[in-house]
Amino acid sequence: MSLSPYGELRSELDGLTTEAHRPDLAEIDQRSTLDIARTMNREDAGVPGAVAAQLPKISAAIDAAALRLARGGRLLYLGAGTAGRLGVLDASECPPTFNTDPSQVVGLIAGGPGAMVTAVEGAEDSKALAAEDLRRHGVTADDVVVGISASGRTPYAVGAVEYARGCGALTIGLSCNADSPLAAAAEHGIEVVVGPELISGSTRLKAGTAQKLVLNMISTISMIRLGKTYGNLMVDVRASNEKLRARSRRIVHLATGAPDPVIESALRATDGEVKNAILTILGKVDAPTAGRLLTESHGHLRAALTAAAKD
Repeated sequence: MSLSPYGELRSELDGLTTEAHRPDLAEIDQRSTLDIARTMNREDAGVPGAVAAQLPKISAAIDAAALRLARGGRLLYLGAGTAGRLGVLDASECPPTFNTDPSQVVGLIAGGPGAMVTAVEGAEDSKALAAEDLRRHGVTADDVVVGISASGRTPYAVGAVEYARGCGALTIGLSCNADSPLAAAAEHGIEVVVGPELISGSTRLKAGTAQKLVLNMISTISMIRLGKTYGNLMVDVRASNEKLRARSRRIVHLATGAPDPVIESALRATDGEVKNAILTILGKVDAPTAGRLLTESHGHLRAALTAAAKD
């Protein structure tokens, strides 16, 4: 006798590591708070090791992504539920951290922005919805599309990768189960297998932590490759509040060793652009020349400094 649609899905979930039940934790609700916290902490400690096992695949995906971004492409994250929220979070941090245009790194969640705080029933089950979201954003062969799904089977994430690949975009599939449909659909499949969750099926826990770590790598290392840092300094930081304005001055000081009056003068001359201010000080050039050299070096400060020395 054939299984009902729910029976088929239940059978599919039974085979997923992220959905597995831990009999050894069946009485966790009767433990002390400290004991539960210690158990969670031990579980979380294994996540970095699972990520480490995927570093060759992660780095290959990042190198390929950086090439697309360098030619003007965008980085788009798509996922449902926790996975989608993590993508939106990572994307939203790029403009203040790296001074990217808000359209350069985009997070799309199944069901739209409202799904960030309220579950949108059925949204994750639609491949067509993912295709429509990408169609609306005009995905092209220059873009990078990252499908995110702990299970690796979420139709919205799989559909996003399938549609994007059909458009010639670079595709990355990030999941927490081995041999997932998502990884199979993507050019770069990254499967960080963290094992069963403390609370069965609650993939906002270890799986969510693993996904956050990998997304940190994808965005941060891509931005390093694009010249958004100088050493480990955020030289493209956007000073949009008092804390960031103070940080901007600290970054210029760390990069140049210049005294405060020189730093203030450089930032005034460059309209607060940290990278330009550093170049005026270290390269001994005026603000317009700094702007030109950075444009010619595609935003790479080290290359601009080399060019300034030859000017």
